[in-house]
Amino acid sequence: MSRVHFIGVGGSGMSAVARLTAARGHEVTGSDMKESHYFLALREAGMDVRIGHDAAYVDGVDTVVISSAVRETNPELAHAREAGVEVIHRSEALVRTLDDQRLIAVAGTHGKTTTSAMVATVLHGAGIDAGFAVGARVFGVEGAVAGGYAGTAGISAVEADESDGSFLRYHPEVAILLNIEPDHLDHHGTVEALHEAFAQFASDCRVLVACADDPVVTTIAARAAAAGVRVVTYGSEGSGADVEVTPTHLRLSRQMDPFGSPKALDEPNGSIRPLRAGQEFALDVPVPGAHMRLNAAAAWAAAVAVGADPERAAGAVAGFAGTGRRYQTRGEADGVTVVDDYAHHPTEVAALLAAARSAGAGRLVVLFQPALFSRTQLHAAAFGQALSVADADIVIAGVHGDREDPIPGVTSQSILDAVESREGATARVVDDLAEAAQEAARLARPGDLVLTVGSGPVTYAADWILDSLRRRA
Repeated sequence: MSRVHFIGVGGSGMSAVARLTAARGHEVTGSDMKESHYFLALREAGMDVRIGHDAAYVDGVDTVVISSAVRETNPELAHAREAGVEVIHRSEALVRTLDDQRLIAVAGTHGKTTTSAMVATVLHGAGIDAGFAVGARVFGVEGAVAGGYAGTAGISAVEADESDGSFLRYHPEVAILLNIEPDHLDHHGTVEALHEAFAQFASDCRVLVACADDPVVTTIAARAAAAGVRVVTYGSEGSGADVEVTPTHLRLSRQMDPFGSPKALDEPNGSIRPLRAGQEFALDVPVPGAHMRLNAAAAWAAAVAVGADPERAAGAVAGFAGTGRRYQTRGEADGVTVVDDYAHHPTEVAALLAAARSAGAGRLVVLFQPALFSRTQLHAAAFGQALSVADADIVIAGVHGDREDPIPGVTSQSILDAVESREGATARVVDDLAEAAQEAARLARPGDLVLTVGSGPVTYAADWILDSLRRRA
């Protein structure tokens, strides 16, 4: 048994890896600057996790695990490097933890967390006790806390992050490629380099489940197929994909052997026969949005590829209880419902607002906090377009820099300048997040839906808004 120390252990992704590392029998310690649900869950599980950073915390440890958000000036990291302690990235720690597992790795610009959680739900619903490492809480899977679960089936689903290129460390049996849009160019440099990284990921697996609705994914899938990867496509009705998503079913456009070659899986389940062209499976997705139905199709195809019964897998989608911060209802007060969501890219924001409308939401109050100055600089106009909706009050908080230093001239005002006027809509910038939450609560009326949106601390604003609404009531 070795001692492994996690710097920033309270993050969603880090806590999941910490939990899986502990499940393998290693002694796990960790530190973070503040408490979080994930942090407290690790403490409740008996792990030695502490608030604050101190160089002494790494004395006597064998390995230090970091994420890309940990800066070299962190005293624990600096001390570890000076002392010659092994320092590895979170993704490398996960690879080591799951080195004997059949991996399903989920990649794409949008939807990784939700789809990874759907894969876990579908596998469990089909009777396969799969493990997983997901960057959010996974609701509805017994024993799953803080996004990490060990499982006993020898199969694990992981969220493969392209933001720092770490997804190239995985060598999955099955890879899912959801979509590709320009993002994280602070790491990749150019769109061409980003596409090349995704192409390497897609070609380093046995089966690729690829979205036929995305032209970039389609091009990369063709390249993977030429390299000998078995490609299974999914897409919306009429797309011509192998698996088409109709309003009520999954429909197969051709006969498919889930364990077909050219790179056959090692342990095929002989009880599953080839699926016939035209065969349909009822699909009930309990979360709103057309993109969620596509995510469910990807999860189903991946589960079938590792041996899940197709009928049971399709039926298991109905048991998906969601994940933390993905259209997560946080509460209701004074007749107002507050929903929190991680959407942090223009396409995600637009899909979120469309999903809210499709779910029957009337008037919206949207508190959006852009994350990263580089992303705001690149996508300010697109964010403005995504937030240009009717019957809504838009409140834009100041940019959350996270791991970046500010870029001169890049502020939330650039997003507001791109918001187009719509009937019954208003928009404003309130830089301070706490004040922005107060403004959102003030604007909300009984019957409204309030959305707190973004990948940063805006999630805390959901509770602040609820507190304000309760005091008002």
